[in-house]
Amino acid sequence: MGFSFWLACLRSCSNKSAFSKAFRDSFYHYKSQLNTCQKNLPSTIAEKTNSHAFSWSSCLLPLAFAVSAGSLTFQSHNNHPSLCEPSNLDSRKVTIGGKASTEFVVKGTHKEVPQELIDELKAICQDNMTLDYDERFYHGKPQNSFHKAVNIPDVVVFPRSEEEVSQIVKSCNKHKVPIVPYGGATSIEGHTLSPNGGVCIDMTLMKRVKALHIRDMDVVVEPGIGWMELNEYLEPYGLFFPLDPGPGATIGGMCATRCSGSLAVRYGTMRDNVISLKTASRARKSAAGYDLTRLMIGSEGTLGVVTEVTLRLQKIPEHSVVAMCNFPTIKDAADVAIDTMLSGIQVSRVELLDEVQVRAVNIANGKNLPEVPTLMFEFIGTEAYSHEQTQIVQRIVSEHNGSDFVFTEDPEAKKELWKIRKEALWACFAMEPNFEAMISDVCVPLSNLAELISRSKQELDASSLVCTVIAHAGDGNFHTVILFDPNEEEHRREAERLNQFMVYTALSMEGTCTGEHGVGTGKMKYLEKELGIEALQTMKRIKTALDPNNIMNPGKLIPPHVCF
Repeated sequence: MGFSFWLACLRSCSNKSAFSKAFRDSFYHYKSQLNTCQKNLPSTIAEKTNSHAFSWSSCLLPLAFAVSAGSLTFQSHNNHPSLCEPSNLDSRKVTIGGKASTEFVVKGTHKEVPQELIDELKAICQDNMTLDYDERFYHGKPQNSFHKAVNIPDVVVFPRSEEEVSQIVKSCNKHKVPIVPYGGATSIEGHTLSPNGGVCIDMTLMKRVKALHIRDMDVVVEPGIGWMELNEYLEPYGLFFPLDPGPGATIGGMCATRCSGSLAVRYGTMRDNVISLKTASRARKSAAGYDLTRLMIGSEGTLGVVTEVTLRLQKIPEHSVVAMCNFPTIKDAADVAIDTMLSGIQVSRVELLDEVQVRAVNIANGKNLPEVPTLMFEFIGTEAYSHEQTQIVQRIVSEHNGSDFVFTEDPEAKKELWKIRKEALWACFAMEPNFEAMISDVCVPLSNLAELISRSKQELDASSLVCTVIAHAGDGNFHTVILFDPNEEEHRREAERLNQFMVYTALSMEGTCTGEHGVGTGKMKYLEKELGIEALQTMKRIKTALDPNNIMNPGKLIPPHVCF
C-alpha cells in the first residue's frame, strides 16, 4: 500500500484560474462559517481552550488543505454530502469499524465503474491495467490478514510515474469512484480492502531510486521499492535504512501505516525517518509552516497517494553482537528489557518471545531451542563498545533469574537468529496450518510493559486457542498471534475477546491499540475510547477538506459514526 499528497495533482493542473477561483470560493466559505463553528464547539474543548483561538484552528484548519483539494476537484465545499457517512455508502448496510463492531467481513456498497473512466484509465496506463477477475481478487484480499470484504476492486492499475498517478486520481475523482493504494500487501488490518469496489492503484512498478546523497545521508525513492531491496542497493555505500517491518513491505506502505520494526528502539519509527513526501525540503530540520509530512505519515491512503519519499539513512555499524538468554517467567524477561533501557545502553534491538512462540520456531525450523521465555538483543558500535554493552546486559540478566546467556559475532549466525525472529508469524502457522491469525499490536509506556504482558499472558494461557507473544520489548510494543479457525464462530469470538482484553488493558495503562500496524478497518472500533470524539472529529474535518468526494481509501481509519 502506498500514500502521497494531493500536490501531485496540483503540479499537473494547467487551469490555474480555475484553481484560484476554487481557492477564493473555499476561503470565503470557511470564513463565513467561523461563527457557526464557534457556536458548535464541543463543550469539553471550549472549557479548556480560548474560544477565539480554537475557532480558527478547528474551522480554518481545513482551509490550509483546501488548496490541495481545490486543485483536484475545483468544487465548492457547499456541495459536500453528509459529513457523518461516506457519500457512496448506505449507512443502513455498513457495519465497518463501529464502536463495538466485531464484523470479520467488511461490508460496503458497490456501483458499476463507468465505461468512460475505464477508457480514461486505459489511455493513461496503456497495458498496465487489468480487469481480470483473478488479479482483482488477489488485490482485494490482504495476503497476511484474516480481514475480508464483500467486494473486490473493479480495476487494477499499475502506474509508472507521478504524472500517471495524478491523472488516475483526477479521473477517479471526476467520476467519484473509490481509490485504494496498494504496495507490498503486508499490512494486517484490512488497509487494502476494497469494500466498495473501485480502482486499486498498485504502486509496485514505481520502485526507482531517484537520488542518493551520500554526504547528506539521505535517499529519494519511489514508493514501490521494498525496504529490503533498498538496503541491498545502499550496502555498497556503507549506508542502510534502519526500519525493518515484515519482509515484502514497501516504502509507500510503510509511510502509510507509520510502521517501525525491531530497530525502532534505536532509530525511531517511520515518522522519525521520513524527511519529505514532496511536502518539505531536504533540510534535516525545518520550522516552516505546518508539518504536512507528518500529517501524511500514518494516514493510510485516506488523504492521498505517495509518489516520492525522501528518507533519512544511517551508517552501517562497524561491529555488532547478537545475544540470547532464557527466563523462567515472561515477567522476568520483560523486567530485564526495562532495566536494560534504564541502564542507558543504546541497544539496537530487544525482542521477546514467549515459550509458545519458541515452540513454533522449533516446529517450523527444526530447531531445538529451550521452550521458555526468551530475549534477543543486538548491540552495535565499535568492537570494544559492543562487548562492553554485552557484559552489562549479561549482569542485568543474572539479576533477574536469567540463564543460558549466549552471544555471537559471526555474521552468518547473526543472520540466522534474526531470520528466526523475522519469520515468527509463518512459524506460528506450522502449529495450526489451516488457521488464520488475529494479531494484537498494543503499546504502553515502558514502565507498564511487564504488567501488561503478565496480565495478558494469564488470559492467553487460559484460552482454548493457541496464542503466542512476540514483543519489541525495548519500546513497550508487543504482539500476540492468536490462531483461530475462521469457520468456527466460537473461535472467532474468543479471538476477538482476547484481542479486546489486551487493547482495553493497554488503554487503561495510557497505551495505544496499535503501536505500528495501523488502524485500517480492524482497529477503528477502539479509536474513540483511545483518542476521544473531539480528536476524531478533527481528523474527519481534515479528511473532508482534502478529499471532499471521499474517494481516498474510504471506510478506513476514521469510524463511520464520527460526525461534525
